[in-house]
Amino acid sequence: MSTTATSQPQPIAEDHHSLSAREERQVVLASTLGTLFEWYDFYIYGSLAVFMSSVLFPPNNPTAALLASLGALAAGFVIRPLGAIFFGYLGDLLGRKVTFLMTVVMMGGGTVLMGCIPSYESIGHLSWILLILLRLVQGLAVGGEYGGAVIYVSEHCVPKRRGLLTSWIQTTGSAGLMLCLFVILATQASMSAEAFRSWGWRVPFILSLVLLVISIYIRSKLHESPVFTRMKADRRLSKNPIRDTFLDWGSVRTMLIALFGVTAGMGATYFTGQFYVMIFLQQVVQIEQTLVYKMVIAGFLIGAPAYVFFGWISDRIGRKWVMIAGLLLAALCYRFLFGALLEAGNPGLVAAMKHSPVTIHASVDGDVCNARMSAALVGSHPDNKKACVLARKLLVSRGISFSYAAPVQGTDVAMTVGGTTIRGFDAAAYDSALTQAGYPSKADPMQVDVTRIVLILIFMTAMVAMVYGPVASYLVELFPPHIRYTSLSFPYHIGAGVVGGSLPFLATFLSISGGNVLTGLWYPVVVTSVTAVIGAQLLPNINKARDNKAS
Repeated sequence: MSTTATSQPQPIAEDHHSLSAREERQVVLASTLGTLFEWYDFYIYGSLAVFMSSVLFPPNNPTAALLASLGALAAGFVIRPLGAIFFGYLGDLLGRKVTFLMTVVMMGGGTVLMGCIPSYESIGHLSWILLILLRLVQGLAVGGEYGGAVIYVSEHCVPKRRGLLTSWIQTTGSAGLMLCLFVILATQASMSAEAFRSWGWRVPFILSLVLLVISIYIRSKLHESPVFTRMKADRRLSKNPIRDTFLDWGSVRTMLIALFGVTAGMGATYFTGQFYVMIFLQQVVQIEQTLVYKMVIAGFLIGAPAYVFFGWISDRIGRKWVMIAGLLLAALCYRFLFGALLEAGNPGLVAAMKHSPVTIHASVDGDVCNARMSAALVGSHPDNKKACVLARKLLVSRGISFSYAAPVQGTDVAMTVGGTTIRGFDAAAYDSALTQAGYPSKADPMQVDVTRIVLILIFMTAMVAMVYGPVASYLVELFPPHIRYTSLSFPYHIGAGVVGGSLPFLATFLSISGGNVLTGLWYPVVVTSVTAVIGAQLLPNINKARDNKAS
């Protein structure tokens, strides 16, 4: 691919045989631990979004505050491609090591400061403005982190072991999430629930200072990549990696194929099966948070070896079709799997929706029941005060799907459940009618089928691993060394950052708009389906013969 992906001179052959097995393990361990800590920093925000939304955002609309906090989560992802360009440029120009030392300092520092932001009650709108600014700093840092880590490992190892060794880095995203959940559970166990809601949620952020010190120490001990060192000695470095990447049609074409043929679907798959599922279990299935965290940790720990397995398999049979199979499996299974999670986690809610369906009487074609996406981000937006919008948000916040019917004359909205129709919007009256119709306010812990949920989470982890396990080595092999950091990072972070990172917000918004708690899943289903079709047609099937050339 390097002979067609860019019009630049053919890159030098890569020397992958300079390390002993012990040195190879040290490189993988150091890169993996540093990246794991950085993912912890990034995901701690999303894991505590529910708590932060009540402290750092206006309190007049809890649902809008939650959506706004998820929007801030998405902002950190959306800016990642800019970080990929900036740090990719530095990585191709100055070296791999110095670049991901910079990213870890930015990420860890941003996390610690996030735990120190004063509340909305103390400083008003400045609280969430500071939050978004720090999320943007984190997004820029992650944009440079991933590419540096996988390239550093890949450029130290022999091609026939590249999928296996880079797959360890692929586990760090989920492992970082599990680490932050463990820290949250430990913090919650050390104090009262009220103390955690008030100030205890800040502790996991501030504890990141310890991980920051460890990460800097680990990264400072690493040597520069042998491939970069050789290119520098031979004066074959790109003088302007951004120009050589984005102003050459061959390189741009390869990045577009990588984006629409694998990384967009990778982002949707990963954030559905490893992150949105956690929000779904809490907000829709209504399972108590501590139990959700424990089940998610169990599902990942049991399913984690799948990342290494599929990386290893890709070294033997090729990477393309392993990734395509994972995308197709995700597209086919997500709606069914999330429906199964709802049944296993809250059977009382499923039974109530079956026997006493809820109907909203409103004109969905006019402006009365429509809420623009901007309303989800701004708590004081006029759309958030519409009776119909408030009714929809209340129902979805309780995990209740509903259907629409013709409006009741003389009122903007009405709700019918269990033969009772309530005109207008009255939260207390709605809650009372729903309770009388058999709708539980929370999932009954005694009825939660923990075993079934964990098995589903393990299967989801395996599906993610089919795509995510081989993708790092595949992208490294797709681009030539002299522009590799820039050209690899950009499509990866468009897929993971823009497509995947916006998934929790968009899925929640779509479910509220559509009236069905599973409607939001159409987003990852469509993305993975389209990506699989494009990838099957256009992705090159790189093999070991290709690996023996300059990649």
